[in-house]
Amino acid sequence: MGIFGRNNTTTETATATATSSAVNPELAALTGDYTIDASHTTIGFTARHAMVTNVKGGFLDFSGSLHLDGSDPSRSTASIDVTMESIDTGNADRDGHLKSADFFRTDEFPTMTFRSTEAVALGGDDYRITGDLSILGTTKPLTIDLEFNGAAKDPFGNERVGFEGKAEILRSEWGLTWNAALETGGVLVSDKIKLTFDISAIRNAG
Repeated sequence: MGIFGRNNTTTETATATATSSAVNPELAALTGDYTIDASHTTIGFTARHAMVTNVKGGFLDFSGSLHLDGSDPSRSTASIDVTMESIDTGNADRDGHLKSADFFRTDEFPTMTFRSTEAVALGGDDYRITGDLSILGTTKPLTIDLEFNGAAKDPFGNERVGFEGKAEILRSEWGLTWNAALETGGVLVSDKIKLTFDISAIRNAG
């Protein structure tokens, strides 16, 4: 998120050069610590079902924090924790299956986490962050393309920032391998999952 992530020492010089030339100067004033406002944030996903349509869902219970460095996005960080029992696809039976041993095993692995590790300013309002995504006890890198949507003070005096992002993963890489074959060929649930993020975060007081 412009603003998210840390670069490792092997790429620090090159990335610092790229971010210094690409960073939005208006972001410098936004430097600080923020808490994600879950009531105005969505974390969603889309899976292909039966090879013919898309099923969308999201998570209703999550928390997160950001440290934004508007002058040097590579020095920023992000942390998100998602309660897997809160998965919601609009169908109770399907949600129950997703919580079961076939998928997320929420009794054994109640939380999905993301911790940023790197960020690059791509120019204008566009950023790319990479971090560690942990599901079912497996941690693998996730890269998210993000757009900075702006900053504003709401009627209650909260200083807000907003980001919109998207990413794609192969769920099998995190051990989510359950599927069923179709008589006409193909499988019931796609391996590729599209992730979407609409994030509103409030600057911490002090």
